[in-house]
Amino acid sequence: MKSYLTIWFDTRGERTSEITQRLMSMGFRPVKGNYDYVYDWGKHATVEDAINLADQVYETLKGTTVVFKLETE
Repeated sequence: MKSYLTIWFDTRGERTSEITQRLMSMGFRPVKGNYDYVYDWGKHATVEDAINLADQVYETLKGTTVVFKLETE
């Protein structure tokens, strides 16, 4: 199972490299294509797992002016 993250930057916020470092420290990795980052669960994740991950992303990006969208399949 994987979660895909799309983010929108604001030029008044953190640099792209800083955001990437923060997300990679959570286990995301940057990708090319329709999404910006992917999180590979390595197992079947529950809806609760996905909600907890979204909360962690929120806390990690809080104050950076980044807007994000998370999709889990």
